Amino acid sequence: MAAPTHTVTNQAPPLVAYDVYACDPALTEGVARHAAPERFDEITAELSELGRAAGSAQAQRWGEEANAYPPVLRTHDRYGNRVDEVEFHPSWHRLLGHAVSAGLTDAWSRPDGHLRRTAGFITWTQIEAGHGCPLSMTHAAVPTLRHEPSLAAEWEPRLASRVYEPQLLAPGEKPGALCGMGMTEKQGGSDVRANTTRAEPLAEEGTYLLTGHKWFCSAPMSDAFLVLAQAPGGLTCFLLPRVLPDGTRNAFAIQRLKDKLGNRSNASSEVEFSGTWARRVGEEGRGVATIIEMVAATRLDCVSGSAAIMRQAVAQAIHHTAYREAFGGRLIDKPLMRNVLADLALESEAATTTALRLAASYDGDSEHERNLRRVAVPVAKYWVTKRCPAVAGEALECLGGNGYVEESGMPRLFRESPLNSIWEGSGNVQALDVLRALQREPDALGAFLGELGLARGADHRLDAAIKDLLTELADLTGIEARARRVVERMALVLQGSLLVRFAPPQVSDAFCASRLGGDWGTAFGTLPHTLDLASIVNRARPVPDCPAGS
Repeated sequence: MAAPTHTVTNQAPPLVAYDVYACDPALTEGVARHAAPERFDEITAELSELGRAAGSAQAQRWGEEANAYPPVLRTHDRYGNRVDEVEFHPSWHRLLGHAVSAGLTDAWSRPDGHLRRTAGFITWTQIEAGHGCPLSMTHAAVPTLRHEPSLAAEWEPRLASRVYEPQLLAPGEKPGALCGMGMTEKQGGSDVRANTTRAEPLAEEGTYLLTGHKWFCSAPMSDAFLVLAQAPGGLTCFLLPRVLPDGTRNAFAIQRLKDKLGNRSNASSEVEFSGTWARRVGEEGRGVATIIEMVAATRLDCVSGSAAIMRQAVAQAIHHTAYREAFGGRLIDKPLMRNVLADLALESEAATTTALRLAASYDGDSEHERNLRRVAVPVAKYWVTKRCPAVAGEALECLGGNGYVEESGMPRLFRESPLNSIWEGSGNVQALDVLRALQREPDALGAFLGELGLARGADHRLDAAIKDLLTELADLTGIEARARRVVERMALVLQGSLLVRFAPPQVSDAFCASRLGGDWGTAFGTLPHTLDLASIVNRARPVPDCPAGS
């Protein structure tokens, strides 16, 4: 029996039993905008089914349990035999299995496949971000494997399979497979050309034995890995299976799992290769050029994953303030809180809109779209992932002390928020990559400016920002030291152009006034008070009884 002092009042109910996809206008409108009309109903039904599953109490419990019981490394069996297996809580397998069955590793062979997958990735990983790593790696391995057609024919159907099989089996016995990646070494970090892992060719064409150490190996429970090693002809890409075709285990010693700030449900590891069998992908000496397509695809997932974290953080903040009362009214109706929420909602919508535009560029895959991606993906990866920790932290604060408590789920979002800025190249790596593209690939800059030009004349602040950007790009003085400044401006004008073209006027007006027009402070909640902030907040509110497909 509860004590009379423990009557619970003025607490928000859990945000549960709602359609995560259908109740996100930025996401649903983006899909409607980019999807082929004849497939729109099919795609909507598919994503809404995933959205209802993501909003269920069951899936939310899976996410909590996968993080409460992180993976455990088993190096040996009871008899002393080396096994190098990672054990996960059953909820991790449920999350990953549901994602695979929903097609989140299958984009390359379906019409509108990247749009579907990116929207699904944003929807599903709002529950739990850690299992997004193997989903991303498995999806992104396909374009790299296509450099070796025989390997692609063998492995692509397994990676795109809707069947999740967690056991380590011979590749031919697997109805579906996952792929990880190992590039980083302790002496080089992002400078993968400094890698020292050796690859010695065998008599059989295209096969090698690898010896070396990888400081970060993603998803070590996977069935295969794309890795870099120094072959006689230089740095080369290889496909390394965990289990050999005859069913024996490959030499793959997991030395330890990383003890990370966040992303704790996911196993990141250090691994040792000692006479480890692998097959070459692409030409010797072309390792970076071969694996870079995997890197580009995973960078887009960094944008999408950050958009998912931001969306869930903003949804929780708006939901909490819609029910919480203070100082004589609901928090959501207080002018200052409304300003904070609207500012957060702008950042979230800009991230989602950007991710979907880039996903659609893969489906359109013309020369123009490829040139656009060459610049826009690292630009977006730099900026969107940088904004994610700020959004997660401010959204947590909207819940006050409740948000600082683990049960709210906000600390997990906050701990996860910096990861995508580090993974697949930190901020400086992205900024320098953009500079290389601008200097060496004029068609890429032309495609980027062409995208901005589609919104020219629609907002004077955007026009002025584009003009200022062109001035920045024309000045090469100290360009490397200015790289972050230049790339930030590129990201903001790209987001502004997309919102001016596609978002409701109150959203684009607020974005241009603050991010491009300079009428903004240095913290969230400093938007001009004359804007239609209530409409922005209402648009971003995750209404529990939102009708599916709306």
